[in-house]
Amino acid sequence: MMWRETLNRLDDYCWEIPTSYKEGMRVSGRVFASESMLDHILQEQVFQQVANVAFLPGIVGHSLAMPDVHWGYGFPIGGVAATRVSDGVVSPGGVGFDINCGVRLLTTSLTAEEVSPKIESLTAELYTNVPSGLGSKGRLRVSEKELDEVMVKGSLWAVEKGYGEPADIDATEESGCIRGANPEKVSNKAKQRGIPQLGTLGSGNHFLEVERVSEIYDRDAARSMGIEEVDQVVVMVHCGSRGLGHQVCTDYVATLGNAVRKYAINLPDRQLACAPIQSPEGQAYLEAMACAANYAWTNRQCIAHWVRESLVKVFGKSRRELGLAQVYDVAHNIAKIEEHTVDGEKLTVCVHRKGATRAFPPGHPDVPQACREIGQPVLIPGDMGRGSYIAVGTETAMKMTFGSTCHGAGRAQSRSAAKRSQRGADVARSLAARGITVRAGSMGGLAEEAPEAYKDVDEVVDVTQRAGISRKIVRTIPIGVIKG
Repeated sequence: MMWRETLNRLDDYCWEIPTSYKEGMRVSGRVFASESMLDHILQEQVFQQVANVAFLPGIVGHSLAMPDVHWGYGFPIGGVAATRVSDGVVSPGGVGFDINCGVRLLTTSLTAEEVSPKIESLTAELYTNVPSGLGSKGRLRVSEKELDEVMVKGSLWAVEKGYGEPADIDATEESGCIRGANPEKVSNKAKQRGIPQLGTLGSGNHFLEVERVSEIYDRDAARSMGIEEVDQVVVMVHCGSRGLGHQVCTDYVATLGNAVRKYAINLPDRQLACAPIQSPEGQAYLEAMACAANYAWTNRQCIAHWVRESLVKVFGKSRRELGLAQVYDVAHNIAKIEEHTVDGEKLTVCVHRKGATRAFPPGHPDVPQACREIGQPVLIPGDMGRGSYIAVGTETAMKMTFGSTCHGAGRAQSRSAAKRSQRGADVARSLAARGITVRAGSMGGLAEEAPEAYKDVDEVVDVTQRAGISRKIVRTIPIGVIKG
């Protein structure tokens, strides 16, 4: 297939896959990318996955791909699809295995000049206080009954136990809790995986980063987030729902695979397993997914608490003196029931965001009051060598992408390819030469997450800005990294 002949160029940063490409596509596909990004996207056959998603019953608008898109299970990572709640489907593959993987950002009153002399001590303290690595177990000990409470209450559970403060909840998407969570829809196996892992970072691409602000593009917007100056230090947390979320997805891929046959749904890829939203199977998945999402928000809430404790200990200052306010916490693997206008008609839809971040515009009622004038904060981690971004949502995003934008840089290499091309020890030395202190659970894991394994986050974010689906406010550079 000569994809470049199939694609319609809509503008410099948006490419269309027409419904004529494949019989059965219900809507067209749209991919946000620069010309230079296309070759990599074409090599991975991601366009095929975008076209496959367009087969889902009830899909509206377009099957969408953000500029950090890459190959995923069924849906591409970086994919967005909205289906009508009335007659559409929900698909676990459209959320991903790490349900509510997301990002949280804390500000500090510290500067890079103050932190640099203590960065070794700080990363050591963070590494000790926040358990990380494959299968890691947390400091919390919860019973099955308490786990059920976590899955229903989300961030509030942690705050009530003293892990954080009420203001954190105001600065969290969905206030850290999706309604409708039903622990009875979560398997015992998933619960047993989740009990010992609450309050852990995990492995893979999950991280804790101490970062310094390198550029401010909109001072007023940055100030409203608590970011005043270049060289101010912030802390970014990236993790999700650990083994519990993975098991929920595994369980429901099987359940909804059977539902595909039961409801005679025609799909080009069995990894798109799905069920009507209104069916018992669809409702059960959404209730279980909400449990995993709420677990993930609780997880990040506890980790943020231990980050604060670590900074207080290392710098010998009070929580108040150090600032440590939460800018925002955003999910980037989730399905949400939302209201959107499609072709002039207001619809209730299930928006699947898999490796995509909600990016609601200024004035939207779901944006926290503190940021409502500037739009929802969008947290975009890059890689541990180059940098990350804080952006905000836009009206254009609401019109074009169901209020969505990218979630990160996106992988340029598979994990196995990254491990074949470099050694973890070399990655650590290269980062040290750039003034970045890193602690990792394993050298193999470090090699998998080498900066070269990722696309250039600057180019990815530039595309979102030029396409108008988010607006960059601040750029940061890592100075200390904890990798799972």
